[in-house]
Amino acid sequence: SKGIKPNGTKIIASQQIYFILLGFSTSAELQLGLSFLFALLYVITLLGNIGMITIITVDTQLQNPMYFFLKNLAFLDVCYSSVITPKAMLICSSGSQTISYNECAMQMFFFSLFGTTECFFLAVMAYDRFMAICSPLLYTVTMSKKTCSLLVAVSYFFGFLNCCTQTGLTFSLSYCEPGKIKHFFCDVPAVMKASCSETFVNEIVLLAVCGFIIVITATIVLISYGYIVTTILGMSSVEGRHKAFSTCTSHIMAVSLFFGTAFFMYGQPGAISSPNQSKVVSIFYTIVIPMLNPLIYSLRNKEVKDAVGRQLKRMASFL
Repeated sequence: SKGIKPNGTKIIASQQIYFILLGFSTSAELQLGLSFLFALLYVITLLGNIGMITIITVDTQLQNPMYFFLKNLAFLDVCYSSVITPKAMLICSSGSQTISYNECAMQMFFFSLFGTTECFFLAVMAYDRFMAICSPLLYTVTMSKKTCSLLVAVSYFFGFLNCCTQTGLTFSLSYCEPGKIKHFFCDVPAVMKASCSETFVNEIVLLAVCGFIIVITATIVLISYGYIVTTILGMSSVEGRHKAFSTCTSHIMAVSLFFGTAFFMYGQPGAISSPNQSKVVSIFYTIVIPMLNPLIYSLRNKEVKDAVGRQLKRMASFL
């Protein structure tokens, strides 16, 4: 049922709400340019990540824990990008800025699920490199198939907890008509700013939970790589040091990109009070990074490049 606030603003029932995603206030020509850019990045994201999944699946020499996690990361990036990019393309190309209450809630739910899960995934991958380099004799025992599957499941579990918390709290608020969201997707801070309700508790929960997740996972990464660097520097073989560093540099690049933008978006108070300032970072965070991950891991990884070469030769032999 509808209600009226003292200032005359209508508060409408959740099932009747249609939010307006304001996106980018630019000219029609620039909007079409953004739509083309998003489409190009999305196609590269799909090709890169699906290609990575395919190569790791079919190549027998990539059947180890590191590539098991990398395949799951590629799957996450496909899902993560697909939650945001198609709608952003539609907004820019057609000017259709409306999104229903349920569609907005679903977008926030899955964005939070995949984003949080990826955060834990990167920490798990750092732990995997720590075990491989610092305890090579125990690696195959410690990182068994059962353990790897459990670590993936735990990552999704924490992702599910966070997305339920954030989505549930955000959509328990009241929203006024029209609900204008100053963003190109239903991100938690931006949707909260469109609410008629008092959002102080939600803001504290967002800052506390997301800050905790970032701190915990980043700490795991830092401790793991602290031990890794110490172990590598203690190696007597130059070739051994080079090989160990080469398996870690791609992951360090991916971690730096992801955690840097995640902290800017959710780990500091400014992200809540001024979500409008984070649009460019959001593009990088939601659209660019899922595209970059397979490029980072393939271009800087000799084993992946060798696997691609083997599969291309195999395909050529059938032609």
